Amino acid sequence: MDIQQKHQQFFLEMVLMLHAAAMQQMGKTANPLSQKIERDLAAAQSTIDMLDMLENRTRGNLSKEEEHVLKQVLQELKLNYVDEIARAQSSQSNAGPDSTGSGSPAGAKGSVP
Repeated sequence: MDIQQKHQQFFLEMVLMLHAAAMQQMGKTANPLSQKIERDLAAAQSTIDMLDMLENRTRGNLSKEEEHVLKQVLQELKLNYVDEIARAQSSQSNAGPDSTGSGSPAGAKGSVP
């Protein structure tokens, strides 16, 4: 394997590692250490931004395969991120006032701080 092939392999591995990290951060896959689903949408956004930066900084210097993989990964992550943001907003709106219409938890007395 020549140095160019080695660099291409490293680049693709790095893109796929960042993809796996973002999917985990969005709660799409379990944390391999804890085996639990954990969501950190701010971290996911940072990882996607990092891949966007990588695409911009390497434009014109990638092989067709590298360019294709990077674009596919970014498209998948962005679609999943939008889905997770919508899901988070939906769950927040569903967690509004209780069904009694009082705006405070059942049995709560006094004012809410």
